[in-house]
Amino acid sequence: MSGSLLLAAIAVWFAAGAVLSYFARSAAGAGRGMSGFFLANRGIGGVVSAMTYSATTYSAFMMVGLVGITYRSGVASLGFELAYLAATVVLLTLFAPRYWAAGRRFNLVTPPELLSVRYGSRATGGVAAVLSLVMLIPYASVQLMGVGYLVESLSGGTLSFGLGIVLAASVSLVYSRWGGLRSVAWTDALQASIMMIACLVLAWYVSARLFPSGMMEALRPVSQLLEVRWPRPMFLGMTLPWVFFAVTNPQVVQRLYSPRDVAGIRRMILGFAVFGLVYTVLCVFLGLAAAAAVPGLPNPDGAMAALLSRAPAPIALVVTLSIIAAAVSTLTAVMLTLSSIFARDVVRSLAPRIGEHVELTAGKAALPVIAVACCIFAALRPGLIVVLSSLASGGLLAQAPAVFGAFFWPRGNAAGAGLSMIAGALTMILLTVWKINPMGQWPSVWTLVVSSAVYVIASLASRPSGAGATFIAAVRDEVKMSFPGM
Repeated sequence: MSGSLLLAAIAVWFAAGAVLSYFARSAAGAGRGMSGFFLANRGIGGVVSAMTYSATTYSAFMMVGLVGITYRSGVASLGFELAYLAATVVLLTLFAPRYWAAGRRFNLVTPPELLSVRYGSRATGGVAAVLSLVMLIPYASVQLMGVGYLVESLSGGTLSFGLGIVLAASVSLVYSRWGGLRSVAWTDALQASIMMIACLVLAWYVSARLFPSGMMEALRPVSQLLEVRWPRPMFLGMTLPWVFFAVTNPQVVQRLYSPRDVAGIRRMILGFAVFGLVYTVLCVFLGLAAAAAVPGLPNPDGAMAALLSRAPAPIALVVTLSIIAAAVSTLTAVMLTLSSIFARDVVRSLAPRIGEHVELTAGKAALPVIAVACCIFAALRPGLIVVLSSLASGGLLAQAPAVFGAFFWPRGNAAGAGLSMIAGALTMILLTVWKINPMGQWPSVWTLVVSSAVYVIASLASRPSGAGATFIAAVRDEVKMSFPGM
């Protein structure tokens, strides 16, 4: 594929998204105040909520990372990804109404802010904010790496890896800076549609044209990929961060504040479940297809690009745009969330009396800084996309005990929450840097064990706070009023 054709297609796609962003920006109330800019005035409809949640969650990790790890490790990756999907649907059913209700009851904007209110301590929210800022930069950079690899491979090197990451970061910055969440949600709806349609078209082409005698026949030379070969510690270590992704990764948690009403929450969960199941199965299928069609690649993350080289130019172009769209949708979500965390949980904590206008200005000013930081990290090409994503989410896993306790354990307090997040994050970082797996278990397992133990022990060993019972009761009453029967 020529570099000029690829650039032209990206320009057309960006123009379509820019038009949507313009109308979103012009919508009533869009971008006014922190809630208006970062939560679209809590007025996103159910269908758009489902699409933006799906597009935010399913990023370049899927069409590049999951295809790549399936190419290398086989069908075990399907269990890894389906475990995440099932856990997310369960956690959304349990937590989405509570986050939604708490957001309205306490006028919350960011996930760390919820922890500050629940535990009656700005320091607790501050710890969660720092953890988010540290861990989400690598995770966001993964999206840029996916685009960079793809652009470089498909253009035959005429477009560089660096140009790919700069293009994706620039588009993300425009979408997020121009109209906030309303703009991002509308462009996400477009991008999620492109992602699904492109994946379906490529799967059809692969099965009908590349393997006319059937997929099973084509997989005979690589039949070992149909065996579940992941060791249990690897499967658990890779899967655990994703199992709790829905309540520990702030860019998706923040989405739970924005649906317009109860029906919107329900449509969001159902739409995500359907989208996720179809998209997961298709990506694993494409990974197996790439293994059969183009075996022996030195870098598994190049499997999708190699497969696209066998497809007609129109199909390859549409799929390439879908991967860029997936990366951009996740990156814009992360950028918005990190900028809101910087404004609400860092700037406001340092200067509690500032007005909301100053706070919003600080958040918008942080967006280009975050984009540049992501570009710098992506340019280092630090590792396999799927592994890097899991490690970043593993660090955020340290928040899981504090989040569960926030809604279900009144005895949990600020000391327990803050210390558990610090201890869990340090565990993940140190074990990863030193490449140590105590008792054969991956760092993410020990992160959850250590953070859970510290949360319980520190909470029981320190003075209880009345803030916990008050918060839990208020949220429970709000949920009962809005969601009868829960």
